[in-house]
Amino acid sequence: MPAIIAHQTEGRVAVRPRVLVAENHDDTREMLRVVLERGGCDVLEAADGEEAVRLAESAQPDLVLLDRSLPRLDGLAVLRRVRERAVRVPVIFLSGHAEPLARSAAFEAGCDDYLVKPVGLDRLTSVVAHHLAH
Repeated sequence: MPAIIAHQTEGRVAVRPRVLVAENHDDTREMLRVVLERGGCDVLEAADGEEAVRLAESAQPDLVLLDRSLPRLDGLAVLRRVRERAVRVPVIFLSGHAEPLARSAAFEAGCDDYLVKPVGLDRLTSVVAHHLAH
């Protein structure tokens, strides 16, 4: 699998991009972690919405992959809180909901991209690489 992004640089030191994966299903979160790590990213994991908000604020990830169906706070609520607190990080919404209303709600809440699960690994890595590059 090609690298998602080779590296970012701060001066002369190579820095791996940090991606927060907020997903309540252990198997899906594990798969995303493996794919992202193999692509050259460091991965933070959150299994619920409250943990996702906390990590988005404290760990300053370079990108967030955010599931819609999270316990404690759903993905839309997480996204709204992150945006209200002026955390400016690209957020890619991951959802099993393909209908236009679900997509519209996510963009209105402030997401940068929207992927419908199941998502192909080539599509996932392409979208992540695009947002990390900008």
